[in-house]
Amino acid sequence: MNIEEKADFTTPFEWIGGEARVQALVNRFYDLMALEPAYAQLRSVHGHTLDDARQKLFWFLCGWLGGPQYFVERFGHPRLKQRHMPFKIGLVERDQWLACMAQAMAEEALPQGLQDKLKAAFFQTADWMRNQPG
Repeated sequence: MNIEEKADFTTPFEWIGGEARVQALVNRFYDLMALEPAYAQLRSVHGHTLDDARQKLFWFLCGWLGGPQYFVERFGHPRLKQRHMPFKIGLVERDQWLACMAQAMAEEALPQGLQDKLKAAFFQTADWMRNQPG
């Protein structure tokens, strides 16, 4: 008889540590975006304040990671590509977003296995979101 080993966590939301850890990750992501010159182009597409984007990413990530569906409850289906069409998203913006999130995950000390899985998923989504040539 082959009994599969049960995973420690059933969702990435549990693996990350719940809402407080998602909020910390989102806060670090936007703090880095505002502070690091390497993310200047990404920062420039976000407008004067990051407060709205910060809140929406928190709501979205909670649900996307398998936790509470705050974003869907407020706005319906995420329709990420459609919602991001007003913003220029090319290779530079994609790569800066991914690098900023990777730095935030590392600085927030997410487990390496989770970081690896999220990086792969984030790349697929970020690349799909591009709306500029190149």
